[in-house]
Amino acid sequence: MVNVERVDLSTVLLGSRTSAPIYISATAHAKLGDPDGEVTLARASNKHDIIQMIPLYSSFPLEDITSAREADRAQWFQVYVKKDRNVTRRAIENAEKNGCRGLCITVDNPHLGSRERVLRLQQSESDEDDEFEDAPATELDPSLIMNSTLSWDDIPWFRSITKMPLVLKGVQRVEDVIKAAECGVEAVILSNHGGRQMEYSEPPIEVLAEVMPALRERGLQNKIEVYIDGGIRRGSDILKALCLGARGVGIGRPFLYAMAGYGQKGIEKAIRIYKDELERNMRLIGCTSVDQLHPELVKVLGQVRERL
Repeated sequence: MVNVERVDLSTVLLGSRTSAPIYISATAHAKLGDPDGEVTLARASNKHDIIQMIPLYSSFPLEDITSAREADRAQWFQVYVKKDRNVTRRAIENAEKNGCRGLCITVDNPHLGSRERVLRLQQSESDEDDEFEDAPATELDPSLIMNSTLSWDDIPWFRSITKMPLVLKGVQRVEDVIKAAECGVEAVILSNHGGRQMEYSEPPIEVLAEVMPALRERGLQNKIEVYIDGGIRRGSDILKALCLGARGVGIGRPFLYAMAGYGQKGIEKAIRIYKDELERNMRLIGCTSVDQLHPELVKVLGQVRERL
């Protein structure tokens, strides 16, 4: 029996105190769902004191998004590395100048995946008689301007242009998390890009269940922060990830859906739902703070099967 009258969801993510172990994941062109797009997301995250990850491909200038939050509220910046490194460098320097506190480098996009839904949408919006021959190559395949040579050797370059903590977004292998820790990278985000890059890629929470024991075996669990995004729909999903060792959890589509239907109020309602569900479930397992969560509180299906 545990006194669970008061539950504290607050935690520290990349050195910034936040009200809950969740953040708004970077999703491009949020204006498709709301006139103010990423600015609306910034206002909602500011009001409820959770971190927003700002995408490189935002609908608004970065300055408009960062100015929508109070100075003590944290925002991170997500970046795709372009073939022209000067373009990437300027974007990163601008993010740091505007107060971003984390650099999230997307590493799972050396080439664009086969996004059939996007292709169908593009075709439905074009005239039947339109031909693609006259379209710029980069409009047909953004991979042509993406950098497919990004490697571990580039970590020092990022260090040389920013003081922001480095986060590798899109890691999906235990070995890569271990190498990131050994290279001194501050954090990784286990992610399969919302399932949009490669079919049958492993769910991030399953990768998490493999990653954390491997880090503990090598004494690296305190040298790197591990986050996940993808498939988080309930407070119980957040709880499972935290118990398995995630420092925080990113949420993308649910906030977009809430914003598209109800604007800022919808996002705020979604944040409250996630917080309420997480708090309720923490009470039910007898935990009153995030740092009390541990792997013994959950059973991983594969481990259960091994015991049968």
